[in-house]
Amino acid sequence: MLTTCSSKILYNFVPTYTAEAVENLERAGAVVIGKTNMDEFAMGSTSESSCYGIVRNPWDTEHVPGGSSGGSAAAVSAGEAICALGSDTGGSIRQPASFCGVTGFKPTYGAVSRYGLIAYASSLDQIGPIARSAADCAAVLELIRGRDPRDATSLELPTGGLLCALTGDVRGRRIGLPAECFGGALEPEVAAAVRAAAGVLRARGAVVEKCSLPLLDYAVPAYYILACAEASSNLARFDGVKYGWRAEGCGSLEELYRRTRTEGFGPEVKKRILLGTFVLSADCYDSYYKKALQARARLKAAFDAVFQRYDLLLTPVAPTTAPRLGEGLADPLSLYLSDIYTVPANLAGLPALSMPCGFDRSGLPIGAQLIGPALGDLAVLDAAHAYQQETDWHRRHPDTPATAKGGDAL
Repeated sequence: MLTTCSSKILYNFVPTYTAEAVENLERAGAVVIGKTNMDEFAMGSTSESSCYGIVRNPWDTEHVPGGSSGGSAAAVSAGEAICALGSDTGGSIRQPASFCGVTGFKPTYGAVSRYGLIAYASSLDQIGPIARSAADCAAVLELIRGRDPRDATSLELPTGGLLCALTGDVRGRRIGLPAECFGGALEPEVAAAVRAAAGVLRARGAVVEKCSLPLLDYAVPAYYILACAEASSNLARFDGVKYGWRAEGCGSLEELYRRTRTEGFGPEVKKRILLGTFVLSADCYDSYYKKALQARARLKAAFDAVFQRYDLLLTPVAPTTAPRLGEGLADPLSLYLSDIYTVPANLAGLPALSMPCGFDRSGLPIGAQLIGPALGDLAVLDAAHAYQQETDWHRRHPDTPATAKGGDAL
């Protein structure tokens, strides 16, 4: 099956093996019906950078579905599939799930084998499910998680047991609302919906209170430095020699490399490769890359400290609902900053879930995020399951199914 990462540079590429996560699903009897569109090489938050055309939000086709796994979220939201896989490097499962009104789960780093995943940033990437509900996500996750000898970062975890372990009982669970996540550019409608979700969990017996998550402002700059540095290394293999797109009429190997990568990569990918190469250069390594590693370690320590007191954290997924098509491309800095609530979980390797919790005045979905400690995947899923037993936001469907037009593609 063609696997291109929505990039011209992998034109007509058919892999020689199947990803471990997909093999596990197929062994359990799942039917894989196709690939979904996405931001090129998972670099984006709107699913507008694909060489195949843009993805549209099923709730309003003039708005983006989020990204980078926007096609997966849109397909589940539109009823084209009961579940889908996505890859989450800095929120690429949770943010599109939020924008499309479905549930998306990023497991603990290492819980799901990355064998067969085309890497963006290897220390951040994690495969996870997108589905209607937390229970459906648990059903998929219990099939795909576990140790894989072909992935040295995969963890030894028990197989099965997640779905039947969901009780929806959150009595006595301590849930923190980080004050840093409820200010700044957060839209009032989003803040109100997330606080209402906190009220539902409180009514189920959870202890919900304000807390502090320091160093949050450092998460986005640290993330983009580290992710782009790893992307610069990972994407060096796409050179026109081994597979994919190859520029024609080149007089030397250097010209082949240069022209192939110039023609094959889109502008967003080129931007991130250049940034990653810059921060890894000898002159900038200590000033940028090393500092970002230190910020990552400090942020992880901050999470460890807050989870000494709380079982889970509840935050928004994004500061706004889905923007209109083209808005994010016109203001890329604001688009990068919109990842403020999702990238910390990737930097710390923590499980995190996006669940629908309401709609804004334009009828666009709003998502709330639950974050747990490392290996606290079940606790996150169970809290979301408790919330979804009391609400029906996750059961809502777009009034009309998403339709492809003008070359757009799910």
